[in-house]
Amino acid sequence: MTRIAVLGSANMDLVVGVQCAPKPGETVTGTAFSTVPGGKGANQALAAARSGGTVSFLGAVGDDAYGEQLRTLLADEGIDVSGLACVPGPTGTAHILVEEGGENSIVVVPGANGTVRSLVDAHRERIAAADVLLLQLELPVEVVAQAAVFARGAGVRTVLTPAPVIALPDSLLAATDLLVPNQHEAAALTGLADVAAAGRALRSHGCDVLITLGPDGCRYVGADDSFEMPAFTVPVVDTTAAGDTFVGALAAAGPGELRAGVRRAAAAAALTVGRAGASAAIPYRTEIDQFLKDHP
Repeated sequence: MTRIAVLGSANMDLVVGVQCAPKPGETVTGTAFSTVPGGKGANQALAAARSGGTVSFLGAVGDDAYGEQLRTLLADEGIDVSGLACVPGPTGTAHILVEEGGENSIVVVPGANGTVRSLVDAHRERIAAADVLLLQLELPVEVVAQAAVFARGAGVRTVLTPAPVIALPDSLLAATDLLVPNQHEAAALTGLADVAAAGRALRSHGCDVLITLGPDGCRYVGADDSFEMPAFTVPVVDTTAAGDTFVGALAAAGPGELRAGVRRAAAAAALTVGRAGASAAIPYRTEIDQFLKDHP
């Protein structure tokens, strides 16, 4: 099994269903409300574990009911949570609007995630023991950069999801093996709307690049290979955790044939968008296997 460390956010998602997101100054009536464990880091950890990886999760939750619920969920999925700190104050929250067609908009309040500002020994031990480190940007960027540099020095492959998108420090880019932005993040990072051009620009920093394109699939730009892969065509209910599921499943697929791993990740994401919520929508390995049999 691939050993995966995830340094990232753990949030409680407060999800509101609406027919159409309100415009500035407008009030609309919601169609549903739910609380769902999430956070980009926790979602990627769950996706990697459910896809068959051996996972350690590193981060922080608050000393509230949301924090206890998140810790329990991760532990029950077989994820090592000994590197998940409990700190005074609230757990991070994400406030999510999901439109009828499945598109979403999200406001994140960092809470306990904002307290993770530097690596500690528990982080270093688990990163050094991993094959791959998954990173996102819902923690302070300084600790994300520290982790990437440490992992590179320990010979651990680094995968960065640059979301929420910000200008990336040179030290972080230099220590990233695979950058996985969506098309909007790739455009924001490069100023280039053309996906192919944005991929080449990001690749010039030395990292391989895999740009996710939603229903249009993804585009990979690497040192030795470049390719496009279409998405599976499925009904869409909620896209909230699709990108995180893709990354977690790709990490769990291991260092073998990249195209097969990307196809497996695309299958996991396709299953996710057909379900409501974040963590609740992430599929298990047996479901991904069956989906791939059904979609040869």
